[in-house]
Amino acid sequence: MAGHSKWANIQHRKGAQDKKRAALFSRLSKEITIASKMGGPDPDANPRLRLAIQNAKGQSMPKDNIQRAVDKGQGGGGEDYVDIRYEGFGPGGVGIIVEASTDNKNRAATEVRTAFSKNGGNLGETGSVSFSFDQVGEIHYSPEAGSDDEIMEAAIMAGAQDVESDDDGHWIYTAREDLQTVADALVEHFGEEVEAKSTKLIWKPQNTIPVEGQAADTLMKLLDVLDDLDDVANVYDNSELSEAEVARLAES
Repeated sequence: MAGHSKWANIQHRKGAQDKKRAALFSRLSKEITIASKMGGPDPDANPRLRLAIQNAKGQSMPKDNIQRAVDKGQGGGGEDYVDIRYEGFGPGGVGIIVEASTDNKNRAATEVRTAFSKNGGNLGETGSVSFSFDQVGEIHYSPEAGSDDEIMEAAIMAGAQDVESDDDGHWIYTAREDLQTVADALVEHFGEEVEAKSTKLIWKPQNTIPVEGQAADTLMKLLDVLDDLDDVANVYDNSELSEAEVARLAES
């Protein structure tokens, strides 16, 4: 099984270090509300809601906040939201996939297009980038969940395809259709005392593109701007930064 990729390392460092907790809770609450509105308030009968609640718990969101988000979906919140995927290119030819949940498609499209055009990128057609990514399930555990060997053994037994571990934690990858089955098996294996930080479908690049210097600076700005948009749920890219670039960007 592969070692944890630089791409994933950059992505998760960015997600862990740059996002304020309040903004994270807001995004998690929004997903719970939308899932509740679209599929009902029962997590056992609503896979999207079950995953949204698992992710909220993994980030230590209070139970009252979770319940309010579920109730909001049943009371009219989350109405008319649609899921949209945008694809484009950033500095250095890096491919970028943006997933949004919005109640105003025109607003979302304008904001995403503007983010690309003002930060060295350009929006492409649907399919122009995603063909070079694989949509897979990803389950993220903190380092404290267990040793590399313990996590790998548990993941294999649960039916996972791959495991990548580093100082930031463990990432377990599954076939798209097996995500919930593997996640449930891991919950049964570890018990309630060990919760996954996140459980979701992601776009994982088949290959990465090295980026450095000014192109890396501009790319990080573009990714930050996209990630800060209210309608945007997830941002994925296929950049690869060297350890020296990671250190430089961390200091800047």
